[in-house]
Amino acid sequence: MKVSDSVAVLFDLDGVLTDTAAVHERAWARVFTDFLADRPAELETAPYTDADYFTYIDGKPRLEGVRAVLDSRSIVLPDGNANDSVDSPTVCGLGNRKNALFLQLLETEGVQAFPGSTALVDRLTERGLPIAVVSSSRNANAVLVAADLASKFSTVVDGELAATIGLAGKPAPDTFLHAAAELGAEPHRTIVIEDASSGVRAAHAGGFWVVGVDRGSGHSALLDDGADIVITDLAELLEQC
Repeated sequence: MKVSDSVAVLFDLDGVLTDTAAVHERAWARVFTDFLADRPAELETAPYTDADYFTYIDGKPRLEGVRAVLDSRSIVLPDGNANDSVDSPTVCGLGNRKNALFLQLLETEGVQAFPGSTALVDRLTERGLPIAVVSSSRNANAVLVAADLASKFSTVVDGELAATIGLAGKPAPDTFLHAAAELGAEPHRTIVIEDASSGVRAAHAGGFWVVGVDRGSGHSALLDDGADIVITDLAELLEQC
């Protein structure tokens, strides 16, 4: 399917519209590097690596990412609750620590939208094609504001909304299906643009036409997860509009 043949386009945020994936990676790395370093030496816990981000975290809701990394090391922690402090030895505590670090980095370093992504959003808006952001992040609106993109999207389905109305996160297709319904679009005529394996799997499961963006997940991996095509920059789609 070409962009011009679609009735709507759904964009993931981090790594697709904005270069926030690198900020998320740094925040997660600090959290788990410190956490695993504090584990007793006799437990022989494998150190956190960059590969862990793409394998266990990228594109998932925050707490699911925490659980996936812990499960990969056979570490069991209590879930705790949303009000846990950043020092709490719980799943929620680690998630809150990551969020605090992310917001700190967002404030001190800012975030940039990818030029090719902005150009595509503007082209689609000019053509009157409905667009939306679908993100697992609970900080999606803050990121959109920081990247000067908030005014371009009237429909945003993020982790906060998903939790509020009870939508399952990626790799379940629920958030994409909700966004498509909000735009009045049928999935099979809607394009999803995703860079994370979990997001590609979610969109594929929902019956969408999926554009994978290789920002580190790997061309072959995205195809294996269900992407119909894989690109490296959204500017490659401009000629289809």
